[in-house]
Amino acid sequence: MVSVSVDEAMRRAIELAARGLGTTSPNPVVGCVLLDEDGQVVGEGFHAYAGGPHAEIVALAQAGRRAKNGTAVVTLEPCDHTGRTGPCSSALVQAGVGRVVIAVPDPNPVASGGAATLRAAGVRVDLGVRGEEAEAGNVAWLTSMRRGWPYVIWKYAATLDGRSAADDGTSMWITSEAARIDVHALRGTVDAVLAGVGTVLADDPRLTARNLRDGSLAIRQPLRVVVDSSGRTPADARVRDGAARTWIATADEVGAGPDGRVDLPALLAALHQRGVRAVLLEGGPRLAGAFLAAGLVDKIVGYVAPRLLGAGPTALVDAGVTTIAEAIDLEFVDVTQIGPDLRITALPRKREG
Repeated sequence: MVSVSVDEAMRRAIELAARGLGTTSPNPVVGCVLLDEDGQVVGEGFHAYAGGPHAEIVALAQAGRRAKNGTAVVTLEPCDHTGRTGPCSSALVQAGVGRVVIAVPDPNPVASGGAATLRAAGVRVDLGVRGEEAEAGNVAWLTSMRRGWPYVIWKYAATLDGRSAADDGTSMWITSEAARIDVHALRGTVDAVLAGVGTVLADDPRLTARNLRDGSLAIRQPLRVVVDSSGRTPADARVRDGAARTWIATADEVGAGPDGRVDLPALLAALHQRGVRAVLLEGGPRLAGAFLAAGLVDKIVGYVAPRLLGAGPTALVDAGVTTIAEAIDLEFVDVTQIGPDLRITALPRKREG
């Protein structure tokens, strides 16, 4: 067998961690690679689902006695508490691992402390290898744990001139089937899909994650959230069809902001308490504008169709911008062609002051 470097092992661990996206929440995605004393890979693992064995435990089981005096390369600091599973820090110590390389420290005060426990047991601990890359792969969970509310992705679909529907209100379909399949895959990676009551009344969406080729529902469905300040969601709306859990979030339940509508920071805090770590904001140009105006959007994924309408509703309304100096500046991080459409991924730049 060929030995690998710690850097190569961490790159592999990050790839493994990504396999858990969409199934581990409210826990993080984690990958682990175990190297023996000669630097050969003797175990691999990732956290596959909440309540299941952690990445380190899976890798240790594969390695067996070959883990002794070896190196564990893990994307997140090993947990140091007993929840549905035991502490990974203790498991690594008991296996006789001599070194643990960690990409990102754990910001969760309940589970953190693994590095200190390992060092106290005489294990060498190194931090920061491929830290930025591991952080990017676990950004929703890390962001949510650090600040106490979910990571928010605003998804929209529009024509090249920014229209989300024609002048007569028709909007099916602006983008191609390939783009819509991609959206359903995106839904499968988040914990909640959120839309405004206006979208529910106008379009009656299901807000489920589906396989568009045969119409079947994905095994895991995100929570459907309708922001409905005054409780106008019809009893027969498709978001109430039982295909997935649904929360109609009203101002009476969540709390109202100065405008009398659902208080958005309070809504996000309530979702965090429900175990939601990543939210996909869909449907409602005014709701999207309110989230952007409040600085609550972390990432934007736009599907842009090679079409022009010249009139009709726009994808975004009232984002708190009245002059060019107030424009919300973005950083493009990816542009990919999906069928005939473009998927543009951007991050809002933090404003100074």
